[in-house]
Amino acid sequence: MVSLCPSAALKGRPRAFDLDDALAAALRVFWQHGYESASMAELTAAMGITKPSLYAAFGNKEALFHKAMDLYEREKLAYISTALEAPTARGVAERLLRGALELQTCAGNPKGCLGVIATVSCGAEAESIKAEVIARRASSQAALLRRFAEAEAAGELPEGMTPDALAQYLFALLAGLTIQAGAGASCSQLDTLVDTAMAMWPTR
Repeated sequence: MVSLCPSAALKGRPRAFDLDDALAAALRVFWQHGYESASMAELTAAMGITKPSLYAAFGNKEALFHKAMDLYEREKLAYISTALEAPTARGVAERLLRGALELQTCAGNPKGCLGVIATVSCGAEAESIKAEVIARRASSQAALLRRFAEAEAAGELPEGMTPDALAQYLFALLAGLTIQAGAGASCSQLDTLVDTAMAMWPTR
């Protein structure tokens, strides 16, 4: 945690809140409601601060969302980088699916994917938010595609199976898991989905 000292004071007065705690609270609000549907009143109430304090510490709502996305990727999606280090394509897929399962079944997390929730209801005024989320998603997809290209070069993929097709298949599985979690599927049901997906994973 970041412990704020007088040097971080606003106009000579120390902030009476912890930046890390406030940002974590904002992340939960965005995760639950999306970007546009998360009101400033909901954000400040969850963060335990006033609107002027929010602006002084984080900038505007858009800047706050960017910081919340950084936190989401750094803490909630840390399993992705670990998954990409698995020695086989199948191992990568299983680590990704298990990581997503753990994220969706953790009692302290809202259900669903922040990226999807944030963009699904974005109007014209939030196009920059939608564009950034799409760009971040594309970066993850590109990393997975490179990893599956390595698997293809190593002779892991079945004949006729391309890295792009396999990556799209895996992303469809991850999206399905997230949607079912948001719809109220139990941990047992989601675990069965992952087990079934791995039993049907295409191998050479």
